[in-house]
Amino acid sequence: MLQERRALERYFCRMQRIAIFASGTGTNTVRIIEYFKGHSSIGVSLVLSNKADAPVLEKAKNLGVESVAFNRGEFYDTNDVVDKLQAANIDFVVLAGFLWKVPDNLLKAFPDRIINIHPALLPKFGGKGMYGMNVHRAVKESGEAETGISIHLVNEEYDKGRMLFQARCKVLESDTPESIAAKVHELEYTNFPREIELFVKSNEIA
Repeated sequence: MLQERRALERYFCRMQRIAIFASGTGTNTVRIIEYFKGHSSIGVSLVLSNKADAPVLEKAKNLGVESVAFNRGEFYDTNDVVDKLQAANIDFVVLAGFLWKVPDNLLKAFPDRIINIHPALLPKFGGKGMYGMNVHRAVKESGEAETGISIHLVNEEYDKGRMLFQARCKVLESDTPESIAAKVHELEYTNFPREIELFVKSNEIA
């Protein structure tokens, strides 16, 4: 009886739908999609990119997820992207290597429901222009003893939204920006999908 009840609960539970915004190869996006494959209550429904030739779009398609490209005008000057998200009944937005600042119309459409990952321990090494190898070079040049990842909500300022989670790793004297990046990527792959799941479960949309 208990198993039957749980099966019914899963059947009638409203699926929480995630859209992922990405700008590049999509390594985090692929892991997030794979993490939620077959999940009882959370799924990735849409992948969007500001680059029509971004490898992430093809990778998403190959994993059975609809993918969409948009340009700067569509993102900042129209409501096209928000309309697409709402038409797909998206509940939460995840930024996974997405480099553009989120406009007000998207923030208002998904208040406290847009999650970003940053490859450093905010508030250090955040802000405009601090992404990818720019961050890891800055960490190395500063002589920091540790770095890591920050998962946070998105607001109207770069990297200033409410912090959800941080994970840390050591920076050795022998480390290069490239080896620091590799350590940070491992933290991303290990923690990002799980933290998305925890956040969505704690803020489910009825």
